Amino acid sequence: MMRRLIVLGVVGLALVMGGCTSTESGSQAIQPVPTLAAEQIADIQIVRGQVVFVPAYSEVLLSDAEPTLKLSTTLAIHNTDLEHPIIINSVRYYDTEGTLVREFVDGPLQLAPMATTGFVVPAGDSSGGWGANFIVEWGAETPVYEPVIEAVMVSRRGNEGVSFISEGRVVSEQVE
Repeated sequence: MMRRLIVLGVVGLALVMGGCTSTESGSQAIQPVPTLAAEQIADIQIVRGQVVFVPAYSEVLLSDAEPTLKLSTTLAIHNTDLEHPIIINSVRYYDTEGTLVREFVDGPLQLAPMATTGFVVPAGDSSGGWGANFIVEWGAETPVYEPVIEAVMVSRRGNEGVSFISEGRVVSEQVE
């Protein structure tokens, strides 16, 4: 019975990881969103948009006696509008000192109504340090409900686990 559960767990993990695509430094995009074509980009007229700051942590200090715990970080972007897509212009990952570590998107991406996309910084990638963060820039061609943007950090050591969520905060907004 235990062996069957282990096999099912491994198969499930393989299916989940098979849906991810790799990017530089072992980071992963979850369910990639199609990039807009050049002619579509030229026709975009943004009427609503935001720049969102999302705190993230690639490691945390558990105590003075223990080394840091490496965390896997997933940035999730949820389009909460029931009828209209949003356009993700940029997803940038910065380290503790504020230095750009990585750009996650090469060009504008369109996220369908009620769709979600995400980006993963694996636990082995500590390039962001304990004070890492994301900057997400999004816009829309029609008035929309603002997306929910958050980072989920998780880790496990032995039979103990750590997980927490960090909500994005709007630092700039465009409304016409």
